Amino acid sequence: MKLHAKKLWEITKCPECFSEDLVEDCNRGELICQSCGLVINEHIMNIGPEWRAFTKEEKESRVRAGTPVYYSMFNKGLSTVIDRINRDAYGRKLPLSTRIRMLRLRQWQIRTQTSSSTNKNLAQSMTELNRLVDNLHIPFYVKERAALIYRKALDNGLVRGRSAAGVIAAALYAACRIAEIPRTLKEVAFVSGINKEKYIARCYRALLQGLDIRVPLEDPIRCVPKIASKLKIPLKTQRIAIKILLESKRRGIASGKEPMGLAASVLYIASLLNNEKISQKEISKVANITEVTLRNRNRDLKKVLKINICPYKNHK
Repeated sequence: MKLHAKKLWEITKCPECFSEDLVEDCNRGELICQSCGLVINEHIMNIGPEWRAFTKEEKESRVRAGTPVYYSMFNKGLSTVIDRINRDAYGRKLPLSTRIRMLRLRQWQIRTQTSSSTNKNLAQSMTELNRLVDNLHIPFYVKERAALIYRKALDNGLVRGRSAAGVIAAALYAACRIAEIPRTLKEVAFVSGINKEKYIARCYRALLQGLDIRVPLEDPIRCVPKIASKLKIPLKTQRIAIKILLESKRRGIASGKEPMGLAASVLYIASLLNNEKISQKEISKVANITEVTLRNRNRDLKKVLKINICPYKNHK
């Protein structure tokens, strides 16, 4: 029976009885079917460790793996570090000649790490990425994806001729869109310090076209808790807002509208229906939209959904 054409990890069924109940005998190096007893493979290579551990503490103490790869570090965390402790393995002080030699080695190591233009660019960009992530409270996995997008853009020459700060901000915005985290382009532009929001938008479009990135459409429902948490809107009002938003999506009103403005509009209408006093100025400021946009969305929703509400005087 010829099974060499198929790799071992691709074998999921027994070729004799088509059973999926397969057992791997590590002592004999055999792959056996428990249903019919057929030895499917008798030359399995054990790729596990050569040591044995019987407790969790013993297993952790014997692991000899290094640190994981981090794309958000310019050297991916795999560089060698020469420590500043001028002592040997026995704790004795090193002689003066050895300390001078280690100081020179340490200086040359720092120079060689950022010797090329690519490494210098990565070192500066990853520092900027860390600053943006801390200010926007972005999760770690989104940060790693943004760093990976920027590295691909650097390899494909998309950073050449553009500002590195603008491209790293666009990469972070793209990573947030892929992970469906509600962060607007205005927020990223404000934190990055680039006054021209349109420049980051151009860099973002260049990344999508150059790297062939497929970004899902932003869901306005994810923007509702973000606005509500800042204004301390109760859950009852949020549920009413989500119901209004789902009905507007069903009738096709939400298509083509800015998600943050639509979420702010349904929250304002839901607060009026729940007899809560939230002004248009407060909710538009938190959503980072204008009051005109909020009133336009309110008018469209009231007209199509036939919602009859009379706002309070202090809501204007």
